[in-house]
Amino acid sequence: MIAVSDNCKLTPEEYLAAEEQSSIKHEYIDGEVYAMAGTTDNHNAIAGNLYILIRSHCRGKNCQVYFADIKARIEKKNCFYYPDLLVTCDQRDQETQTYKCFSKLIIEVLSESTEKFDRGDKFSDYQALESLEEYVLVSTQHQRVEIFRRQDQAWRYERYDGARSHFRLHSIDLEITIPAVYEDVTIEPDQIEP
Repeated sequence: MIAVSDNCKLTPEEYLAAEEQSSIKHEYIDGEVYAMAGTTDNHNAIAGNLYILIRSHCRGKNCQVYFADIKARIEKKNCFYYPDLLVTCDQRDQETQTYKCFSKLIIEVLSESTEKFDRGDKFSDYQALESLEEYVLVSTQHQRVEIFRRQDQAWRYERYDGARSHFRLHSIDLEITIPAVYEDVTIEPDQIEP
């Protein structure tokens, strides 16, 4: 992310209005906007694979799957993010066309420039969403999927890779394989974890 500053904080309404006119996507954190970086082939292929798997599974289940251009709004933290994928099954999210407030599953495909933020402050902000059941991080450098699941007041961590090649997204009751996530993704042999 690249900070865009003119020493003037925007209200959420001003941000949303400006974002509708912008040719560049920006995330919003407490009045400040940050330009989004582009993605890589691997990032795009992984996000696409996940979208197809999840969208196919959610058909007819009153859940909607969104990717890339729909924002997650975290009102308690006064921010808007563009997750790579989000799933909402809450009818209230049909009231807004450009952002969703009641995500139950959020997936971020990691990039070198945003991984620290996705694991840190962004995850902390996402935890303020009472509807969020799972937060998933997917590596573009290794065949690795990390899942944080809300259990009571804590988050449980699980990691999946070559040794554990099947994982279940409990929030939507879907089992996925690591090979399906990384189909048509080129990762150099020395980058594949044992």
